[in-house]
Formats: sequence, structure tokens, C-alpha cells
Amino acid sequence: MSKHPQHTWNESNIVDDIFFQEKDAETFKSLLSQNGDMTPKKASAMNPGSILKGRIVEITKDHVVIDVGLKSEGLVPIEEFSDTSQIFLDSEVEVLLDQTEDDHGQIVLSREKAERLRQWEYILEHCEEGSIVKGRVLHKVKGGLMVDIGMEAFLPGSQIDNKRIKNLDDYIGKTYEFKILKINIDRKNVVVSRRELLEAERISKKTEVLEHIQPGDIREGVVKNITDFGVFLDLDGIDGLLHITDMTWKRIKHPSEMVQFGQKLEVMILSVDKDKGRVALGLKQKGPNPWDQIEQKYPPGTKVKGKIVNLLPYGAFIEIEPGIEGLIHVSEMSWVKNITDPSEIVRKGDEVEAIVLSVQKEEGKISLGIKQTEHNPWDDVERKYPVDGTVKAEIRTLTNYGAFVELEPGVEGLIHISDLSWIKKVSHPSEVLKKGDVVDAVILSVDKDSKKITLGVKQLTTNPWESIEKTIPVGSLVKGKVTKITAFGAFVELDSGIEGLIHVTELSDQAFGKVEDVVNKGDDVTAKVIKLDPEHKKIALSIKEYLIDQNQYNRDDIVITPTKRRKKDEHAKKDKNEHGKSERSEDEDSE
Repeated sequence: MSKHPQHTWNESNIVDDIFFQEKDAETFKSLLSQNGDMTPKKASAMNPGSILKGRIVEITKDHVVIDVGLKSEGLVPIEEFSDTSQIFLDSEVEVLLDQTEDDHGQIVLSREKAERLRQWEYILEHCEEGSIVKGRVLHKVKGGLMVDIGMEAFLPGSQIDNKRIKNLDDYIGKTYEFKILKINIDRKNVVVSRRELLEAERISKKTEVLEHIQPGDIREGVVKNITDFGVFLDLDGIDGLLHITDMTWKRIKHPSEMVQFGQKLEVMILSVDKDKGRVALGLKQKGPNPWDQIEQKYPPGTKVKGKIVNLLPYGAFIEIEPGIEGLIHVSEMSWVKNITDPSEIVRKGDEVEAIVLSVQKEEGKISLGIKQTEHNPWDDVERKYPVDGTVKAEIRTLTNYGAFVELEPGVEGLIHISDLSWIKKVSHPSEVLKKGDVVDAVILSVDKDSKKITLGVKQLTTNPWESIEKTIPVGSLVKGKVTKITAFGAFVELDSGIEGLIHVTELSDQAFGKVEDVVNKGDDVTAKVIKLDPEHKKIALSIKEYLIDQNQYNRDDIVITPTKRRKKDEHAKKDKNEHGKSERSEDEDSE
């Protein structure tokens, strides 16, 4: 700290001068009254915290020297003066006595604290909680802003505005009205709010607007929020909802396709709920509804032209005029292809022609078709594929229930699994057919409206079951091969290809343990037909009945298997050997 020449007096100096110079009492009294008047009024002025009036006696680069009439002059940092251009020698200023004496024996003054105290006194005198004051935003602090309302007051961040704040710097230096929320006497601070005034103003405006607003009115609003379902507009103090369906007669995915935050829009009032304070707005209602005459303009069968504006998994939307869009479903895109994705046929932006299929005015829907602009191959299928006619077709697809064949592009037929064979029980078409085969088939039925054609392969030959009672009547003998062994008997395929069943009770006229003791898969057998059921395609056979009819000693000829044939040969050879030994033995005995 720089030293300054000081012409000060204190009590010890006065006493020393009197003692050494032996001044008389009158001289001492005179000097004391000039330099250290200790009347009660002066004594109270020396209390720390008091505001004193002083005179500027010197101005340096860093300090202002002020004489307040006390024992010494005081230094005030020059930065405590908000406007240094207004500092002049001999001018009067108010300062606060911070300390009567510092470490250097000098009084400590503060211009800044004096101003704060005066501001605080002003606030206490003129303001109370709830008062409205005007102030200028000074600077940012943690949690909010500082505002000059005659003294510095704190403006919390939550009380700055009633809308979302992007940047606090936008408020600095601006003057607003504020409401005093709290005056803390102990801490000598004030908390203010701007938001409460804005909210009160908004509610007042809202009440006024709701009182006069009517459906059908045209109002200007500012976009304050954009959501997936619509846009909220500020209508001079009241919020209104512009739903996405009321923005345009066209289809849009999101409101941001049409509006931006802060944009001004002129909208129509659709409805007002004064109790709930809700207003529904419309933008498209300002213009004519293009759907009003839609049924007369686009009756079914009309050919239209338009641009593909949107593709979805189930179809493509085409705009046939502003605000009018129609859907081309994937099923209406091709006669000859099974379309699963519309991008197989069209792309966004394509210009296409389509036929109007139906119009649902109330739902705002038009169904269109592209394939209807081309020849439908099903139109003349009845002529080209008459019932009972035969065709050659390629197997395109195999399913559990049959095989699909392509008769021509766009025209398919089905060979059902039950129409593959008269005599075989087919579990899956792949047992008889494979993809890519070209087969002959008979047309069994044609349903043009349902686009179904049924075909059959077995119908190319005569049904053997129709004459079964003549070809193998009950009581006749048949030969066949065992194809399957089950617990209840054996299935035998006859020479004609028809399958019959030998029940376990009809396998033998002799007792046995299990089916395999009598027959095995692959064995050739002879049996007697004991029952026919052409309706259910069943034949019952019996080896037992056949054996009963035959000589018991020849029954080994009935079932001829490699194993039995070998055993029979071995048995015959054994008998022959034993017979030869017996004859030689008799000859030897006779000799």
C-alpha cells in the first residue's frame, strides 16, 4: 500500500505536546476541541458499520483518499467506484466505516458497502414480499442471475422465464419487471421472480382469449412445441393443439415435415373447451376439402395417373392430386407374381397408371390396382383349361397337402395329395413327385372367381377299385409281397399294386408267438381274399384260410422264403441220406 502524507492528530500526540511544551490548560482544551472532539455524536459516528460523509482529498491510480473528519484519512480502492469519471477532488461521497483502525493504525472505509447499505435501507423502506420492481440483469451466478433492483437481488434459474431457456446470456443487460419473492433481513438479500409475473400475465390473457374465441375464427399462433402427434401453438397467451391429422389433407409421417419451431401460422379454431382451457386447431380446414366430390370424381373403374409418394410393407401410396392419395395393395400389383414387397414393382417417385377399385370417402381411402391395367390371364382359363382336359405342367412347389404346378405365367393349379394315386397311401407329395418335374394331369375343376384350378394325376388311369369285385372276388387266391409288419398283422402288395391286410388272426392255422414267426418283410405269400371294401379301399386276406383249403403237408409251398427254401432242401437231403443208409444196412444184414 502506498504511503500518503497525512496531517492527522490523535490524543497521544496532543498530550505529548502539552506535557513537553508545558502548555496551559486553555491551550490543551483548545487543541482538543479542534482535533478530537469526543462528544456523544462524534463517538457514535466512529462505530464500525456507520455511514459517513467524506471529502475526496486525493486520487491515485489504485485508491481514493477520503477525509471523513476522523483521526486519519481513509483509503478506498478505486474499483469500488462504478463510474471513475465522476470522481473529483473535494467532491463529497458516502462511505462506510469498516474498521476504526487497521494494522497500520489507519481507518478502513468502503464505498461499496455504503452503497449496499443505502440500497438495503431503500428496499426495506419501499418494498415488501410480493412487490413489483423493475431491474436490470447484471451477470450470471451459480443457479441463476443477479439483478439490479436498487440493490443486487438473486433471480433463480427456475424463475427466469415460463418457457424453456436455451442461453442465460440472452437476458444479461436487459431490463424487466420482477416480483419480490423473499426478503431475508438477517442475510440482507432479496430473491425475485420474473416467471410469476409472466404466468400471471399468461393466465390473464388466457382468460381473456377464452372469453372471446369462437370455433371458425382464424387466429395467428407461434409454434412452441412439436410432437409426434401434432404441434402446440401459442395463441397470444393460450395454447392450442394442431393435430397431425388436421395439418394437411395429404398424409405426413411427422409434423416437422410442415412446420418449424418458432414459425408463425394462421390457423382455424375447430373447438374450444373453456372448462379445461383446451383449443383444437386446424390448418387444412382453411382450404376446400378435396374429398368432398371424390366419389363423383373417381368412381370405381376410373384410370388415374400419379406419383408414388410412399412405400410400406403392405403396398404403395400414390398421389393422384394434391391432398388425394390412394393405396395400391401388394395383392393388386401383379396377376402373375406373388408380390411380398412393393419395391419389386415400383419405386418412390415413379409415375404410374392405376385403376380405382373402391372409394371410402368417410375414411379418406381410395383403393387402386396396377395389375388391372393389364390383361388378366384368369379371364379365359375356363376356355383354355376345360374340366376333364389333360395338360402338361411343371411342378413349382411341394407342400404337405399337394403340389402346385404352373400352367402359364400367373396361372397355377393344385394337385392334391389325394389325387396322386388310386392304390398308394401317399403321406407326402415328395414320395411321388419332385420340384421341376413335368407331369401329365387331368383338369378336375376350375374356379375363375377364386382363381383356383385343381388337377389330378391318378385320373389318367382307371380306378382299379371300381372293378375290384370282378378282378379279385372274395374267395379267390392272390399272390403278393409283404411290405410292412405291424403288431396286428402284415400288409401285402398284390401284383396289381393294391395293398391288402392279413390280420394276425389270419396268418396261420398253427399256433405262433409273433407275426415274424410266420412272415417277414419282403416275403412272397399266397393268400385267400376273404373280404372286399371298395368304398374304403380295403382288402382282407387270409393265409390260414388258404392253408385249410390246401394239403397240410404242402403248406411250406405257401410261404416261400430263402430261409425256408434252404431248410426244406436241407431236410430233404437229410431224409435221402438217412434212407440210403437204411437200404445199405438192410443189404449188409442180408449178406
